[in-house]
Amino acid sequence: MSDLSLLILQTLDNGPIEDTSVVFPSIETNIMQGTLSSLMAKSMIVFKTIEQELWTLTPEADEILEKGSHEIRLLDEVTKSLEGLKLADVPKLLGQAGKLGQLRAFKNGWIKKDGDKLVSNVSSKPEDVTAKDLGIIKQTGTLDNAKELAELRKRKLIVKGKKVSYSVEKGPEFALEIKKLETDLTPEMIQSGAWKTATFKPYNFDAEGAPTQSGALHPLNKVREEFRQIFFAMGFTEMATNQYVESGFWNFDTLFVPQQHPARDLQDTFYIKDPIEADEPEDKTYWENIHKVHEQGAFDSIGYRYPWSAKESLRLVLRTHTTAVSSRVLHQLAKDPKPARFFSIDRVFRNEAVDATHLAEFHQIEGVIADYNLTLGDLIGFMDRFFTRMGVSKLRFKPAYNPYTEPSMEIFAWHAGLNKWIEIGNSGMFRPEMLEAMGLPKGLKVHGFGLSLERPTMIKYALSNIRELVGHKVNLDFIENNPAVRLDEELV
Repeated sequence: MSDLSLLILQTLDNGPIEDTSVVFPSIETNIMQGTLSSLMAKSMIVFKTIEQELWTLTPEADEILEKGSHEIRLLDEVTKSLEGLKLADVPKLLGQAGKLGQLRAFKNGWIKKDGDKLVSNVSSKPEDVTAKDLGIIKQTGTLDNAKELAELRKRKLIVKGKKVSYSVEKGPEFALEIKKLETDLTPEMIQSGAWKTATFKPYNFDAEGAPTQSGALHPLNKVREEFRQIFFAMGFTEMATNQYVESGFWNFDTLFVPQQHPARDLQDTFYIKDPIEADEPEDKTYWENIHKVHEQGAFDSIGYRYPWSAKESLRLVLRTHTTAVSSRVLHQLAKDPKPARFFSIDRVFRNEAVDATHLAEFHQIEGVIADYNLTLGDLIGFMDRFFTRMGVSKLRFKPAYNPYTEPSMEIFAWHAGLNKWIEIGNSGMFRPEMLEAMGLPKGLKVHGFGLSLERPTMIKYALSNIRELVGHKVNLDFIENNPAVRLDEELV
């Protein structure tokens, strides 16, 4: 038993302790609280916390208690000579206190100005009310005069604090000695039978357990997995997306982005320095079909009618979209044409300025639906069902232009945090010359859509800045503490 525990029990044996700060003035609050908590855990005492507001003195106030208020000290200097005190001598004698003392002494009417001097304006030395009030506050922590208290606070001579003490009473297991409480039942106690007479510490079932150290999935991974499960539930097959570097042929030419298009400039695309070019595609027929459509026109398309460059087509780039993956998969589908659904979710790269809703590296959700007799209405209906499963119900569709789809639509969702509509994807029906150049039959139509992963995640987690989701500004507590996103079972 500690000396303080024994002292508390002995004092309590004579009656309740109304205020520990009065009975034990020299004991620090945190030590007193720890001792009382230990005794209460053994049911020997019960205690209540007493909190009182009190005022404490600043260092400037302590100096006033020692030397007197600034105004009194100034008055003392003024009255030392019948001629008064020169204004120029005030800073030399009192420093900053002289300037403050002048303001208070003039306000109290204790001094007046006589040319370049200060002279006394009172017949006798007044009471130093400021020092007196500060002395009372130092002893009691407060002052009955509210007006004076407010004035001292305004002068920054006092600051508000809080005094914590405790009232203590006997508990059901009160005694002047503390019994040893066992915390663990050991094999030795069982073997010897000591457990029969031992007193065990009661379990605290309300105590919180130690936090479990574990990893946490990033919100992007959580939403990504939700998208995957939605796609699987809707009959899609996942495409391989482990090839970040593509040739201009697959990234641009197969999608009929003209070689002089601004999207292929350095301002929008990251080009590879070493190696600079890829090998030509193995399917030479497809290679020539793409060449012909761009330069001359084919498959009922008039083409772009410009000199198509094989060298430009083979330049290596960081893929700007995963639609290049869709081109490869559709090219393989042409070997055995049939209705199919494919999707992919992976990173793409664009040379864009970073702001609240844009990054240079981000995720794209890519999907294609190949079937006969598809229409634009089917695509709108699919997008509506898809995002409803995500919990995003406010959608808008806006006509757009894509080189490889016609008609095309941009998809917008309402972001309550930003209080505006934000673009979350692009979609359309692949142009016939793109599909027929691969060898797909004329009757087979293909829906294509590319969606953002970051922006739906921002909506679901109420983020207004994408840099709070990706990058060095991400709060790790946000990643660890946010629960996993769950699907509505009725929608799956």
